[in-house]
Amino acid sequence: MTKTEKSYTSNDPEHLERLRAGLMPFQLVKYFSFSSLGVILIFTLFLSWVISNHAREVMLEQSEAYSLLLAENLNQQVFRRFVLPTVVRFGKIALSNPVQFQRLDRVVRNTTEGMKMEAVTIYDSTVNIISYSTEAQQVGKKGVGGIEYTKALAGEANSQIISSGSVFSLLPGAQSAYCRLKSFVPFRQVRDDSKGLAPVMGVIEITQDLSREYAAIIRLQGRIIMVSSLVMGILFLVLRTIVGRADRIMERRVHERLRLEEKLNNAERLAHLGTMVATVSHEIKSPLGIVRSTAEILHKRIKKIAPGSENLTEIIISETTRLNGIVMEFLDFARPQKVKPAPVDIHDTLRQALGFVEPKLIENDIRLETEFDTLIGRISIDSDLIYRALLNLLVNAIQAMPDGGTLRVSSGIVEEDGSVFVSIRDSGMGMDEETVSQIFKPFFTRKNRGTGLGLAITKNIVEQHHGTLTVKSKENDGSTFTIILP
Repeated sequence: MTKTEKSYTSNDPEHLERLRAGLMPFQLVKYFSFSSLGVILIFTLFLSWVISNHAREVMLEQSEAYSLLLAENLNQQVFRRFVLPTVVRFGKIALSNPVQFQRLDRVVRNTTEGMKMEAVTIYDSTVNIISYSTEAQQVGKKGVGGIEYTKALAGEANSQIISSGSVFSLLPGAQSAYCRLKSFVPFRQVRDDSKGLAPVMGVIEITQDLSREYAAIIRLQGRIIMVSSLVMGILFLVLRTIVGRADRIMERRVHERLRLEEKLNNAERLAHLGTMVATVSHEIKSPLGIVRSTAEILHKRIKKIAPGSENLTEIIISETTRLNGIVMEFLDFARPQKVKPAPVDIHDTLRQALGFVEPKLIENDIRLETEFDTLIGRISIDSDLIYRALLNLLVNAIQAMPDGGTLRVSSGIVEEDGSVFVSIRDSGMGMDEETVSQIFKPFFTRKNRGTGLGLAITKNIVEQHHGTLTVKSKENDGSTFTIILP
């Protein structure tokens, strides 16, 4: 065995050490990838708890406000329809009198009919005793008011929440969620004047059963946790697949690099690294294609196994498509395609481009207006390149009208020299003079996601046809791009 062959055996300590050193950066990337996934999962679960807890607090606040409003109305009705008539007729209020009790019960039930109420209880003002309740078995009980009764007797409305259950209540066999809201409000005399607060005649307790709403919030929390866990699980599987494949690729490349390092001297190794970087840059489209193909396969499987979650793979597909478009834009700008002119009806190319963007027009509520000059005959152009130039302009016009508007596409003949023009006008946000002077420069863009090469490529295509591309724009008054072809 030669020295070179020996250096490649897996039992060579020096080879293994160099292999581990070569893979170390990627191992760190993999570690941080999985760690970040775990952090995201924990943060998502915490966020779900915050959201559900906030929803619970909002529900209780609204229910408490509803109880206080209802108690105020009940106070008015009981005082006017029961207290005053009873005092006039009997001289005093004695709920031990069946006639008075039935009259009060009728007033309370008529007032609360159709309301979300479980029980209404009225306490005496002198003794902590239940004088009246819609639950007959509660009448006459003493000392059940508690501190809430004392606060209400002092003129302070307050509430007490009695609840049990959590997200674990969703498990089979677990105890159901339970929630009761008891509001204690002072029962006062009703005055027609505004001379301070009226004396407290007792305490009204209103009990609401919020178990259904509380259970709904727990179910919401459960759904958030389940969806978050499912999304994180899918992301974990996708990341594991990608990282596993990258791990194998990296290992093969490290082995290859080690073999080359044994054969080349320092100068040759540096040259090889430069070549490898250039190769990776040139072949970046291949991994993108692999990622897209893998995502499409996962999309089909997830659609069958977990319907409703396929949007995750759709994101991967759309993003790889976008990245591929960016790579293509760089390649097109770096080495423009050669024009292959042929007699073409420019309107056919226009209709093809408009047909492609039609779904976006409908989605963005954009009205399309066309005005084509039928006197224009066939002109010698590269249909594919002009189609791309028109498509770039149409897409830019649509993006300039995120809230809808009017897109006007027209064609005609320039009277001076017989050239053909195609005009694309949008009613979007428009541009200032400084932006107009920059838009055809490479890498200039106002978009959050874009290379800034679209209009530069479009201008190159038009100029390759010996034509001109002009723009007229004003802030808040739309833009007009005009292509003039000989």
